[in-house]
Amino acid sequence: MKKLFLLSIAALPFMLACTAKTGSQPSTKKNIALQLYSLRDDFKNDFDAAIKATKEAGYAAVEAASYGSGKFYGKTPEEFKAAVEAEGMVALSSHTTKTLSEKELSEKDFSESLAWWDETIAAHHAAGMQYIVAPWMDVPKSLADLQTYCDYYNAVGQKCREKGLSFGYHNHAHEFDRVEDVVMYDYMLEHTNPELVFFQMDVYWTVMGRQSPVDYFQKYPGRFTLLHIKDHRELGESGMVGFDAIFKNLDKAGTKHLIVEVEQYSCPPAESVKRSLDYLLSCPLVK
Repeated sequence: MKKLFLLSIAALPFMLACTAKTGSQPSTKKNIALQLYSLRDDFKNDFDAAIKATKEAGYAAVEAASYGSGKFYGKTPEEFKAAVEAEGMVALSSHTTKTLSEKELSEKDFSESLAWWDETIAAHHAAGMQYIVAPWMDVPKSLADLQTYCDYYNAVGQKCREKGLSFGYHNHAHEFDRVEDVVMYDYMLEHTNPELVFFQMDVYWTVMGRQSPVDYFQKYPGRFTLLHIKDHRELGESGMVGFDAIFKNLDKAGTKHLIVEVEQYSCPPAESVKRSLDYLLSCPLVK
């Protein structure tokens, strides 16, 4: 899935204003979150030390990536919230989902999965989170199945809304594949209710899907409440993602929060996430 996709020379001017500067010391306070998958091994080894490292790197909020059986990283929602807030950060959001079964897809009855969401939403509410994001779904076999997922997400979004949370979907590259000659991502944007389902665009995976994030901001304004700001490794070092053009169009996108995610590293993970944040703190286009 990880295909090499280099931007054209024409895109180069959009990459210059936020060029990473080694040794720079950013001083501007910006409320940027970290997707904790970025420090996945650290969290497995020592949760408390990893939370502290997240704060020391300069992040103001976190997005969880380890929800299960009512707990986050093995901690109750209240314990997780307390640990994050003890470091002066906010538990902003979380990645979790429940995939529909073949039976649910064929019968178009997803009430069983919706029952799972009741406990899940309650746990996220107790953790003080504002957003729940489905991080993955496979490419459906048919447009009918894709529509069922859109209906399902609308229903989950309604449940979240009733509890004061918002529900969204996070993309990878395969969402830009076609289902019965329709682009999966476009169909999802057009067949989910904007009042119930937002989209957390992962800008790196969008580029890997050979698409322009800004084109999507223009085509579907206001739908991208959260953004995953990601690069091949540390932010701004690959030249593969036109970050400046993205940052100039955040209002059009409807973006409220930027969330850094680092999946691969050129240095120890704790240093990698700090370098990535420093890139954003140093960028005048990021407010």
